[in-house]
Amino acid sequence: MVGIIDSAAFGIPLDPAVAGYVYAFPSKMWLYVLMASAGSAVGSLIPYGIGRVGGELLLLKRIDRKRFERIRDRFENQEFFAMMVPAMLPPPTPFKLFLFSAGVFEMRVDLFLLSIFTGRAIRFLILGLLVVKFGPGIVSLVSAVMARHLVWVFLGFAVVLAIVWSQIRFKKARANKRIA
Repeated sequence: MVGIIDSAAFGIPLDPAVAGYVYAFPSKMWLYVLMASAGSAVGSLIPYGIGRVGGELLLLKRIDRKRFERIRDRFENQEFFAMMVPAMLPPPTPFKLFLFSAGVFEMRVDLFLLSIFTGRAIRFLILGLLVVKFGPGIVSLVSAVMARHLVWVFLGFAVVLAIVWSQIRFKKARANKRIA
């Protein structure tokens, strides 16, 4: 329920709740990771729906049509990763802006839910493993380091995305070469 509220409306910190449950009952870590990820994905449908209904007009008030089209094209090329990566990042990532944008750019709902669930599951799994291994104090330490070095975190994720994207393009080019 907290995951739904967190993604839908208010920025309730879900990480401490997950960390607390995992610390109290480490054997049920997988259950907490899955429940928090599912709740977050379901709650994300509200900002997505708002973006889908009237978000394009709101965005066009802030940016011109040409820039809007460039952003849309870029988003459509990597929809899954464009949503999964922000879902993995901790606060203060403007996650709801990404959810809203996915609605504006009319991302398929099933792909949207899968990307949010996957990103959140990775995030909460890492959190759970850190808590089991090092205790709840590691969560605050990692959060503080990431908050201070957010630019480097974004840069690291961008590098990983670029590597994955280039590998996909390389495999497609190799497959097209075999066909020709």
